[in-house]
Amino acid sequence: MRLALDEARAASDHDDVPVGAVLLDPSGATVAAAGNERELAQDPTAHAELLALRRAAEILGSWRLTDHTLVVTLEPCTMCAGALVLARVSRLIFGAYDAKAGAVTSLWDVVRDPRLNHRVEVRGGVLEAECGALLRDFFTAR
Repeated sequence: MRLALDEARAASDHDDVPVGAVLLDPSGATVAAAGNERELAQDPTAHAELLALRRAAEILGSWRLTDHTLVVTLEPCTMCAGALVLARVSRLIFGAYDAKAGAVTSLWDVVRDPRLNHRVEVRGGVLEAECGALLRDFFTAR
């Protein structure tokens, strides 16, 4: 989570919402990392989670990320939760809960929906206070 927090802080340097994500391989080694780049790229889909998944798929030469873990500072939205399922990511670890847009626990549970062909193991609230403070400080400054 500390690496994801570093990515989140870097995202805020270019006025993006400070969310960071790191994809780990089965041994725990970092495959790819990203922070939000929506403002930087002027791309509404440039969420940290999607960028980390795209970069990992390119590095690994496969879109199937089975046995990989995504660590992200904020509970994923519906778009990102759907991408985790489609990429076959095995585990998700996130920091802060997102009461307004969270699609893993807060509003929906996309990643564990039994109607889908893949389900993701989830652990939320890791370094929750630190992840949440980073977001609160960003929005307070605005």
